[in-house]
Amino acid sequence: MQVKIVAGTLFGALMMSGAAFAQGDCSVGVSMYTLGAPYFAAQEVAAREAAEAAGCTVRTADGQNDMVKQIGDVEDMVASGVNVLIINPRDPQGLIPAVNAATAAGVHVVSMDSMLDPSGDYITNVSASNGDNGELVGEWLANETNGEPLKIALLSGSQGNVVGQARRMGVLSGLIDAQLTNFGNANVEIVGQGWGNWSTEGGLSAMEDLLTAHPDINVVLGENDSMVIGAREALRAADRLEGVLLVAAADGQKEAYEMIKNGEYGATGLNDPAAVAELAVEVGLKALNGEEQELTKYTFTEPAVVTQENVDDYYDPESVF
Repeated sequence: MQVKIVAGTLFGALMMSGAAFAQGDCSVGVSMYTLGAPYFAAQEVAAREAAEAAGCTVRTADGQNDMVKQIGDVEDMVASGVNVLIINPRDPQGLIPAVNAATAAGVHVVSMDSMLDPSGDYITNVSASNGDNGELVGEWLANETNGEPLKIALLSGSQGNVVGQARRMGVLSGLIDAQLTNFGNANVEIVGQGWGNWSTEGGLSAMEDLLTAHPDINVVLGENDSMVIGAREALRAADRLEGVLLVAAADGQKEAYEMIKNGEYGATGLNDPAAVAELAVEVGLKALNGEEQELTKYTFTEPAVVTQENVDDYYDPESVF
């Protein structure tokens, strides 16, 4: 079975039992494939703080978007004696040998956010449900546009990334299904796909190119908020914001929430980096403590689409992300 967990419920229980981990008993390594986007930076902070709150020593590493470096980071952490490894992997296949070696050395390995191939020897992948979030965003988009023909500029993160693929396909599935259900037809055209490398600057550059080739765009769909925020800047500079609806498959970046509150941005899928990181650390520490857990290779936080109607339930002006 796939396990869906409401963010924060298990983490609270872990903190209540945190005294079980003495400072010398628990050493957590947090291997991030990049800290080059606000989401990943916030996730690293949350993972470190969760492990420290449970009484563990913590080592963290930035893979700098380089798989070879991340492999070296993992090997260094294992050699240093970590007994829990939380990894956000650069590549679903390429990190498997290092992860398998860590598990063979007695390390409890949990993948978070970007997913490892399920053939690997690790406990579980912890993430938001990219497909479910995407479907909710797609349903909202169909209802919001009320059968209008959609010409969508798609902003994707990086080629071959399975998370990005799940996000865009989730949105398109939810959108087309809702259009068919509500209007008896689906009128959706992806006019072009740009690669924004998950960043605001990348989204801006990709949007400039797409807008030049396709001036009739009326929807921008991004695989994260950062790229859509960058796309918005490109649209504003071209005096093309009017009549273009901005949506993201996932993230919930603070700046996006602020624009959603102000009616300047349509919707985003809920992908709280702190909730994902806290849950990943929690799973790893429970494994270290010998606690039984009913987990498969995929453990999901609760999906949601964040819109102007419910953004106040999620917006935190003090959030790192």
